[in-house]
Amino acid sequence: MTEALRERCEAIKATYPEAQSALIPILHALQDSYGYVTPQAVEEAAELMAMTTAEVEGVVSFYTLFHRKATGRYHIQVCDNLACQLRGTDELLAHLKEKWQLEPGGPSPDGIFSLERVECLAACGYAPVAQVNLRYYYHLTPEKADQVLSGLADGEEARGERI
Repeated sequence: MTEALRERCEAIKATYPEAQSALIPILHALQDSYGYVTPQAVEEAAELMAMTTAEVEGVVSFYTLFHRKATGRYHIQVCDNLACQLRGTDELLAHLKEKWQLEPGGPSPDGIFSLERVECLAACGYAPVAQVNLRYYYHLTPEKADQVLSGLADGEEARGERI
């Protein structure tokens, strides 16, 4: 960890009356610095917070905003919960695979996109739902997904609803 990153994390920690409350913002700072939450970042967070690595891993594995491997510039998270399944998640994922060559896993070869299936994005009434870099896209169809991804590939910023 660089000295600047350590200072940033210590400053975050100092803003909370209970030090352990700073874990999530510190994990975000580490992810911002490393690109994802590396095993080293888990160890560093545990040391900073006087926690075990298992406790930190529990937080990292629970939240969909923490990534365990490198992601594309636009990280697409598609809800895979029952409401979205019933409204077309499987068709949407099949379309993304066929047209965009995207499958859950690491970044696309050009580094623009990455795709992840997530258990729930808490927007069941708008199913199927995806999130791209903290922007929600509701009632997705393959056609709407094409419009979104085409715009992003052309350099537009994600414009869905902000969480």
